[in-house]
Amino acid sequence: MSRFKYPVDTDQFMLIREQGLVYVDKTDLLFDLVSRYRYVFLARPRRFGKSLLCNTFKAYFQGQKELFEGLKVMDLEKEWKTYPVLHFTMSGLKNLKVSEAKTKLETMIRGYESIYGRDPLSITPGDRFRDLIHNARKQTGEQVVVILDEYDAPVMRLLYDTEQLEEMRMVLREFYQVLKDEGAYLKFVFITGVTKFSQMSIFSELNNLKQVSMFDEYSGLCGITQEELNTALRPCVEEYAEGLGISADEAYAVLKKNYDGYHFSENSQDVYAPYSLLNALNDRATRHYWFESGTSASLIEHLKHFPSFNPLDFDGVELSLEEFNVPCENASTPVPMLYQSGYLTIDNYNKEDDVYVLHFPNYEVRQGIVYSLTNYLMDISDWDRNATILAMARALKRGDLPSALTELRSYISSLPYDIITRKEWMAKKKKEAFYKLLMYVVFSLLNSKVDTEVKSVLGRADVVIKTKNDIYVLELKVDDTVDNALAQIDSKGYAIPYEADGRTITKCGVTISSETRNIVHWRAVDNEGKVINEQKF
Repeated sequence: MSRFKYPVDTDQFMLIREQGLVYVDKTDLLFDLVSRYRYVFLARPRRFGKSLLCNTFKAYFQGQKELFEGLKVMDLEKEWKTYPVLHFTMSGLKNLKVSEAKTKLETMIRGYESIYGRDPLSITPGDRFRDLIHNARKQTGEQVVVILDEYDAPVMRLLYDTEQLEEMRMVLREFYQVLKDEGAYLKFVFITGVTKFSQMSIFSELNNLKQVSMFDEYSGLCGITQEELNTALRPCVEEYAEGLGISADEAYAVLKKNYDGYHFSENSQDVYAPYSLLNALNDRATRHYWFESGTSASLIEHLKHFPSFNPLDFDGVELSLEEFNVPCENASTPVPMLYQSGYLTIDNYNKEDDVYVLHFPNYEVRQGIVYSLTNYLMDISDWDRNATILAMARALKRGDLPSALTELRSYISSLPYDIITRKEWMAKKKKEAFYKLLMYVVFSLLNSKVDTEVKSVLGRADVVIKTKNDIYVLELKVDDTVDNALAQIDSKGYAIPYEADGRTITKCGVTISSETRNIVHWRAVDNEGKVINEQKF
């Protein structure tokens, strides 16, 4: 059993501090935000500590000084005044009809009205919210703090239900408009969410809302930074390493591969997904916690409206800020939703060209997106793949690519007919995309490290498989020839990045027939072009 107690089942700052749970101190950033701005918006993926931050703000403004003993803010804050705090967690309104959401919002308002009173002539949520602010100001003599957590939750599932979406927007606009109108009564407003909606559609004219989501100085406000893992959480990592029977350096490598890689600005700190990291440290295990906790249903619904796009194709995409950070209701591709939801993150920024490169942040997301999206993308509800994966893994570990491809071919032949003849099947692009995804999914489920569409100097390889001793570069063709597949590997230089690696390089062309709906030919050659193995069916 761990000697540390981790906050894996609570986001309540008070409980974390009172029960002595592991807490990474970010209160200096909290103080800095309050000192600089009055209206703040922060977007971060789900399970990234937004609610904990909101609860920390709440305790701070309520003057609960005892909860902050030993934290950085104690050296900064001198007054510790108490303010009335109106804290609304809007995630409680998601997946509800507009009428139900309105009722739930009124229930939340009623809880504060029991403290500050209600004007019976005020009927709408907006009017009652305005009265709350006025009454709290009058009753306490202090300006009011408003915290809105997950502001976008009520509308995310309604993006493509035009009538319900507009009704929900009207309810929210009327409620949020109060924040602009009553500025004189407000001390601080903090709003969080996952995705970015245009201000006109949700916040109306709240044009003084400071969006700090891409500010370098606040890139580590949510999540665990590399520096924090190296210092404050170092004892936790050492215990984790001991539990796994590995060195501390090896433990850091495991955690980095699986949970690191998030970047939220041009010069962002390296940020780990906190929910996954803390669960891994607590369990002394390595699992895909972020995805096990639930994939966003709104993302799946969103992807259905972009049938020509495969999310895996966006790993490495280059875009301007305006292209990937646009309000999601105005997006022409899934990229803004994938980025804002945490499935893609900023890998680097090219200042000269003013473009950002987006990538999957880590192995957990890379694997998780395969698991979570494959059923939708391939119309598969239940896979029996364990035997195939095990057989392929064993074949690849012993350097036997032909046996692995034979297993893959047998597996493809077992798939139901209607999966392979899915809608738009006769479009060549869709056929290639289907089989590229299928091969990537199968290979990525192996224990070997697998990359797909890996960038080279002149293009992308379809699949690159890396094992302990071998690197396999595969090019897939549909209704084409292995000669053309191998020629493309050479002409585009797909194998060049691995020539100094030291492992044996094998290039393999694979062709699939749309008529037989399976692999019909492959040829594997060494890096000099000598045929190692070839098989036709």
